[in-house]
Amino acid sequence: MAAPDAPPVRAGRREWTALATLVLPTLIVAMDLVVLILATPALTAALRPTGTQLLWITDVYGFLIAGSLVTMGTLGDRIGRRRLLLAGAAAFGLASLFAAFAPTPELLILARALLGIAGATLMPSTLSLLRSLFADPAQRTVAIGLWVTTFSAGTVVGPLVAGVLLQHFWWGSVFLINLPVMALLLLVGPRLLPEVRDPAPGRFDLPGAALSVVAVLAVIYGVKRTAESGADATALLAVLAGVVVGAVFARRQLRIAHPLIDLRLFRSAPFATSVAVNILIGVTMAGIFLFVAQYLQLVIGMSPLVAGLWLIPPTAGIIAASMLATVLVRRMPAAHLVGGGLAVAAAGLAVLAQVGTGADLAVVVTGTVLLGIGAGPASTLSVDLIVGSAPPERAGAASAVSETGNELGNALGIALLGSIGVAVYRGTMADGLPAGAAGLLAPADAAAAADTLAGAHDAAAGLPAGPAAELVDAATAAFVGGMALSAWTGAALAGIAALAAPVLLRRAPR
Repeated sequence: MAAPDAPPVRAGRREWTALATLVLPTLIVAMDLVVLILATPALTAALRPTGTQLLWITDVYGFLIAGSLVTMGTLGDRIGRRRLLLAGAAAFGLASLFAAFAPTPELLILARALLGIAGATLMPSTLSLLRSLFADPAQRTVAIGLWVTTFSAGTVVGPLVAGVLLQHFWWGSVFLINLPVMALLLLVGPRLLPEVRDPAPGRFDLPGAALSVVAVLAVIYGVKRTAESGADATALLAVLAGVVVGAVFARRQLRIAHPLIDLRLFRSAPFATSVAVNILIGVTMAGIFLFVAQYLQLVIGMSPLVAGLWLIPPTAGIIAASMLATVLVRRMPAAHLVGGGLAVAAAGLAVLAQVGTGADLAVVVTGTVLLGIGAGPASTLSVDLIVGSAPPERAGAASAVSETGNELGNALGIALLGSIGVAVYRGTMADGLPAGAAGLLAPADAAAAADTLAGAHDAAAGLPAGPAAELVDAATAAFVGGMALSAWTGAALAGIAALAAPVLLRRAPR
C-alpha cells in the first residue's frame, strides 16, 4: 500500500495513446457544430427546407448537446464512463449515417437531434476519463490542454474539410467523415480506456435530469432567438421559463441525497470562478467570430473556404498558448496565468474594434490571434480547475458543468454581442438608405438591406453600379460600427475578468 504522501503515479505510453483516442471524438463533435456552414446551399437545393426547418437543422444539434450534458455526465459516473463513451460512439456513427442519407428536412432534423444527444455522451466522458488516466496534476493539465485545443481546432477544420468534400461529393458526405473515427474508437477503446464509475452512485435523479434538460434548452433557445429576431415575447418567455425551471432544479439538487450535480462545489471560489471564466471565453469567442466570418466574406470578399483558412492563425495561437500554459503553470500560479490570458484576450478584442471599412486583414488577423493566445490558457486552466476541484467519482458531472458552461457561453455570446451589432446596424440603416439606392429598391429589398449586411449585398446585386456601391458602402460602415461596439463590449468584459480572476482564484491549487 502506497504511503499517504506518495506522489501520484505518472502516466506512461499507454495513457498517452489513450489520450490520442479520446481527442478524436472531441474533434468530430466540434466539427459537427460548424460542418453545415458550407453545406447549407447544396442541402437547401436538394431537400428544399423552409426557413424555419433550416434553422432547426442548424441549431438542434447544439441545443441537444447543451441540454443533455449534465444528464449524460452524471449517467457516466453511474454506469461507467467508458461504457457510456462507447455506446455514444456507436449511436453517433448510426446517427451520422442517418443524417447523410436523410431524404426529407424533417428526418434530417431528427438525425441532427440524435447526433446532439449522442454527442452529449462523448464530451463529458472523454474529459472525465482524462481525470482517471492522468493522476499527476501536471500531466493532467497538459492532457486537458490538448483536449481543449482539439475542440478549438475542430471548429476551424470542420468548414475546411466540408469545403473539400463538397467539391467532389453530395451534401451528406460531410457526415460520413464521422464513421471511421467512431469505428476506430469502438475498436481500440475497450483495450486502452479504463472503466471508471462512482462506487456508490445512489439512485439516478430522473426528474432532476428532465428539469436540467428543460432549463438549459429553454435558456439557450431564448438567447439564440434574441440574436436572430430580437428580444420578442417568445424569447423572453423562453429565458424566463428556463430560469424558473433552473431554480427548481437547483432547489431539488440541494434537498435530495444523490444529486445530479453537487451544487456545494460552487461554494468554492476557484470552482465557481473557473465556470464563469469558461462561460466568458465562450461569449467572447463565439460572439466576435460571428462578425469576423462575415467581415472576411462580405467586406473583404473572400470565399467561405479562404475565409476558413484565415481562421487558422488564431487556432494556432490557441494551441500554442494552451501548451505553453501547461508548462508555465508549474512555475506560476494558475490565477496569474488565467488573469494574464484574459488581459491578452481583451487586448485582441480592442484591436478588432479598430477594423475599418476597407480590407483591414492585418488588423483582423492580429486581433484574432491575440484573442486566441489569451483564450487558450484561460480556457485550459479553467477546465483543469473545474475537473480537478471535483471528487474523482464525480468527474463526469464536473466535466458536464464545464461543457454546459461553454455551450451557454457560446449562445450568450451570439445573443449578447450579436444583438449589439445588429442593433447598431439596424439603427444606422434606419436613418435612411442612400438616396441613389432608396428610390430604386422594392420595399422587400429595402427592408432586407436595412436588416443585415448580407441582405444589403443581395439588394445591391439588382442595382446599377453607382447606387449599388453607395448601398454596399453604407451597409459596410453600419456593420463595422456594430462590430466595433461588440468588440469593445467583449474587451470590457474580458478586462474586468482579468482583474477579478487573480483575486478569486488566489486559493486555487498550484
